[in-house]
Amino acid sequence: MPSMLDAVVVGAGPNGLTAAVELARRGFSVAVFEAKSTVGGGSRTAELTLPGFRHDPCAAAHPLGVNSPAFKAMPLHRYGLEWLHAELPMAHPFPDGSAAVLSRSVGETAASFGPRDAGAYRRLVEPFLPKWDTLARDFMSLPLSALPRDPVTLARFGLAGLPPSTWLMRRFKDERAKALFAGLVAHVIAPLGGLATGAVGLVFALAAHAAGWPVARGGSQAIADALTAYLKDLGGTVHTDYEVKRLDDLPPARAYVFDTSPTALARIAGFGGHYEQYRYGASVFKLDYALDGPVPWTAEEARRAGTVQVGASRAEIGAALDAASRHGRAPDRPFLITVQPSLVDPSRAPEGKHVFWAYGHVPNGWTGDLTDAVERQLERFAPGFRDRVLARATAGPPELAAHNANYVGGDIACGAASGLQLLLRPKLSLAPYSTPHPAVFLCSSATPPGPGVHGMSGHNAAKAVWRRLRQER
Repeated sequence: MPSMLDAVVVGAGPNGLTAAVELARRGFSVAVFEAKSTVGGGSRTAELTLPGFRHDPCAAAHPLGVNSPAFKAMPLHRYGLEWLHAELPMAHPFPDGSAAVLSRSVGETAASFGPRDAGAYRRLVEPFLPKWDTLARDFMSLPLSALPRDPVTLARFGLAGLPPSTWLMRRFKDERAKALFAGLVAHVIAPLGGLATGAVGLVFALAAHAAGWPVARGGSQAIADALTAYLKDLGGTVHTDYEVKRLDDLPPARAYVFDTSPTALARIAGFGGHYEQYRYGASVFKLDYALDGPVPWTAEEARRAGTVQVGASRAEIGAALDAASRHGRAPDRPFLITVQPSLVDPSRAPEGKHVFWAYGHVPNGWTGDLTDAVERQLERFAPGFRDRVLARATAGPPELAAHNANYVGGDIACGAASGLQLLLRPKLSLAPYSTPHPAVFLCSSATPPGPGVHGMSGHNAAKAVWRRLRQER
């Protein structure tokens, strides 16, 4: 290690590793320091239940990862990253045994909503798909200071997406489209009536049509491992089991980049109350299952989907979100986001067996047990599910926060994705990655574009860092 590094990165999650790679690609000396014994942050894989069953403790399906401009620009496939796609990216079953689907095909998706809403859905998404790559790069870049590559398309997207999702759903007449779209919004744990929640649902829908909702072969750890291997080939170093409590714990460097929560950064760097207005949001209760067969969904479409949303109606989904994020209680009927990785990746479980990933929303810091409510909800749509369970591992907010310090109170988004904070993170600023110290930067999902395994917060922060480093040379 040189006596003076160009950059030190704290935290080896997807954003920290991406920031390190971006700097190393430009010839800067970089070292990453991670408190845990393995890299990954929100992109890890482990045997949580039984031997041979490989689970993703955090993120499992990656619609934003496969669409990430940062990841696309890196040769991660050379380092083992392979995206695997189920026949359907997502299905949303209903109690009557039918389902709406989110398919790579706009036509198939629209048809699943029924004749009264098929045309409305086509009119909503088709204008944006031909320019998806440019649009994705625009809204995943720095929102206030970056010049859009296609300002007209971005403005049209803003007109459709900036209002609450409840407004956007007025385009639809029947429950099937409304429920599926409400479920898409729930992926960021935001109340359906919040600012720009229409954009959240629209982004997830467009991402599925453009590139699917894949899983990583072998588990989400493969994403972090590929980034780490690429970084090392570029000359960067990674140090695990290295907890940072203050800046003095780190080697001398011209810049320090933190893939941490704003709260942790303020504590380590001595910023006092600089981020005291930053809000953390609702949490989730996570379950990982080892099953002796596939989930026995009543809806045939759900048996072919990588991701399955479980909520009977827009009203039921909205009530579950409101209970967790507004009323401080666990929902009686939680809305569930579930993933079935072993449908397409047999390496995740022994032959004939399956892994299954699920979570429901709960208040920040909640200490209860949602297992029974989750499994009652699953039994509504997959009768006999409990009979398939060989073992389960559960993680509520305290366990999630212990697993990943960025999940403050169990908030897997590293900050409430609601109100203005959905768009302006961590503060109202033209330079959200900068801090009170000119050599210290923040690159976690507490910065734009926010939560998800896409590396774009790290990518964007790295731009701010290398501008400073070039000025000093």
